[in-house]
Amino acid sequence: MIKNVEVIFHNQGLRSYIEVDLCIECPRQDGKGCCGNYSPVFYPSDFAYLLKNHPEIVDYIMSIKDVTILDASLTVNNSIDGDSYKCHFHSSENGCRLEQIQRESICRHFVCPGIGWEYEESMSHWKSFFSQLADYEIELNNKIAAVLKAQGLTLRNEEQRPRFFTELLSIFEKETQQLPNFFSSCKPVERFTIRRQIYLGQEWPL
Repeated sequence: MIKNVEVIFHNQGLRSYIEVDLCIECPRQDGKGCCGNYSPVFYPSDFAYLLKNHPEIVDYIMSIKDVTILDASLTVNNSIDGDSYKCHFHSSENGCRLEQIQRESICRHFVCPGIGWEYEESMSHWKSFFSQLADYEIELNNKIAAVLKAQGLTLRNEEQRPRFFTELLSIFEKETQQLPNFFSSCKPVERFTIRRQIYLGQEWPL
């Protein structure tokens, strides 16, 4: 079937995200959609935002039993669910339990390839924006992780975590005092409507 799909871009600096109205009625019709194929990973810039705005979520994430903790990142592992997986944050009734701005990068930026907004000339400025954002986030997270490591701090050490997060915030604030120019290249919010052929079930690609 042919359907109008609304794609909404939100320029929120480092917390920018892409909203798609099709997600409400995911064509996969499996109650999991893209969440059944990915385990969210939280990096230093994610922790910095959450610590400043939603510290209770950091406490919650750190209390989850099935996680993989590295020196400066944390993966919330999916659980096996039928022929795919289920994300810890996913609710079959309401989708993700986290608001979109609270999610890690992939979960804020991902749009299923069947929509293919990247090929629309009218949205090319947003393609450039999110490409530069991804590169900047990687660079920023690597820089913060390197400084923390040089200070002998690791997320793996539970006793160190209060100091780890205090230092992480301090480094983040210092490194983001001056942001790249591309952050001002797009509007705070911009909406587009595109027509797409929608396939149901596993025919819809992820």
